[in-house]
Amino acid sequence: MMKNLKKLLCFMIGMGTLYACSQMKTKDADSGMGSENAELKVSIDVKERTLSNGLKILVVENHKLPIFSYYTYFKVGGKYESPGITGSSHLLEHMMFKGGKKYGDKVFDKLVEGNGGRNNAYTTNDLTVYYQSLPSEHFEVMADLEADRMQNLLLQKDSFEKERKVVLEERRMRYENSDRGKLYLKMMKEVFKGTPYGLSVIGTVPDLKTVSRDQVWDYFKKYYAPNNAVIVIVGNVKADDVFDTIEKKFGEIAAVKGLEETKKKHIESMGYNFRKDFKQRIKLKGDSPTPTFTLAYKGLAIGSREAFALDLLSSMLGDGESSYFNQRFVSAKKATLLKIYAANYTLQDSGVLFIGGQLLEKVNLKTFEKKLRSEIKASCENGISARALQKVLNQYMVSNLTGLDTNEGIARFIGDKEVYYGDYNFYKKEMSIYNSITIDEVRDVCRKYLATDENMLITIWNKH
Repeated sequence: MMKNLKKLLCFMIGMGTLYACSQMKTKDADSGMGSENAELKVSIDVKERTLSNGLKILVVENHKLPIFSYYTYFKVGGKYESPGITGSSHLLEHMMFKGGKKYGDKVFDKLVEGNGGRNNAYTTNDLTVYYQSLPSEHFEVMADLEADRMQNLLLQKDSFEKERKVVLEERRMRYENSDRGKLYLKMMKEVFKGTPYGLSVIGTVPDLKTVSRDQVWDYFKKYYAPNNAVIVIVGNVKADDVFDTIEKKFGEIAAVKGLEETKKKHIESMGYNFRKDFKQRIKLKGDSPTPTFTLAYKGLAIGSREAFALDLLSSMLGDGESSYFNQRFVSAKKATLLKIYAANYTLQDSGVLFIGGQLLEKVNLKTFEKKLRSEIKASCENGISARALQKVLNQYMVSNLTGLDTNEGIARFIGDKEVYYGDYNFYKKEMSIYNSITIDEVRDVCRKYLATDENMLITIWNKH
């Protein structure tokens, strides 16, 4: 099975731009000794350049098809906002599609879609990403469009007010009208209370109603700069031509002076320490006829060895039908839950590990809570095995690599590594780190982070 999987992944990767597949020893599912399981080592030929204004460009040539993908990472997200202007990064995500002064209002989408392309964007706590895919002959126009909106964004009052209403409706649908959305929003607010991650990425309702166009413009001018961005181009392009075009279009855009100091001061004014009264039980009123819950624990920032071990732990305990929690609560003869999951959410500067699920009818919430806490502590000894660890490692390998048969997948793969780890080459280390983590290490982080009373239980249903 594993040899066939390796051949399939090598074939898929070979269809794109990638390159080297080799077999290495990994841990046997039962003994922990070397076996013939395969770890794929992938090599991506990335060419890079940084302009004098700080803009970094990464290029991967892929001449299989006459198309390219263009990703722009702005290293700004919800954590750089303040009370009063929450949601500004997300509002700007919407406004950026209105384009810049050179091309005028609503031309951006027309040019992209009219030339057979597609475009989208997303905003997180840590960053904002814009991306397009088009036929290769339109690369120069795409670069010109991006340069136009980076330096001359149209933030017209009428459009701004329309998008304000759109975002308020989006928030209503995703959070106010969704029990799971309410749970997530409350978890982030309470777990990270007093820190930059405690602010809502989509924005609070009062802020979205009152933030002014001028305030959002000031936020844009502060953070949307070449020295706060990374451009990733993957597809049927020549790297030297890309560098020349980007230099021509972006080279004269001025860097924002003192940007790193501004960001540092903003973060230091709040810090990332978890609150002292972290241990809480919070009840929310919702629509679900049976309780839905989230049990949150203090987590870690992305990148540390313990954070990687927590990734493995959460997957072993709560990812899929064969996971420990699913077997104990959903598939058991006396099932108590309709569903359950576990996730380790690592952010750039902090993190949260959480377990969530929904109770079946006639299951008493207090009785279930006692059983859940007991099972979580027991899972550190009973839920972690070499076989489960190897299954998760195999899943990670497939998940990491199956997206690399597309230009978009490659662009996001190396772009994420560049922005989160400061080095696009980190992918060469990532799977090796996961493979080197032992069963004992996973048990240790389980005891340290899960077998504790320092957690926050949030429940929601229509009877609170």
